[in-house]
Amino acid sequence: MTHLVLTTLATATSVEWNPNVGLTMIICNILAIALGKATMKDISAEPAMPSPQFFGGMGLPAVLATTSFGHVLGIGAILGLASMGVL
Repeated sequence: MTHLVLTTLATATSVEWNPNVGLTMIICNILAIALGKATMKDISAEPAMPSPQFFGGMGLPAVLATTSFGHVLGIGAILGLASMGVL
């Protein structure tokens, strides 16, 4: 089992930033925000964002939670697509 983990770590694929990487991260964040708005019980929790109408009424905790989740999705998508040779 350890040999398999070490082999996987040794063959991890990385990709340099390019517009496709940025677009992938943006798409993942938009999906995470949409999922968060659809499933969160109280998206307008305090403290409020400086421009609540721009953020769709989302409070700071909701924005931080959804964009954090979006970045986790994004890095997974970017590494997965890079290992498949798409990015």
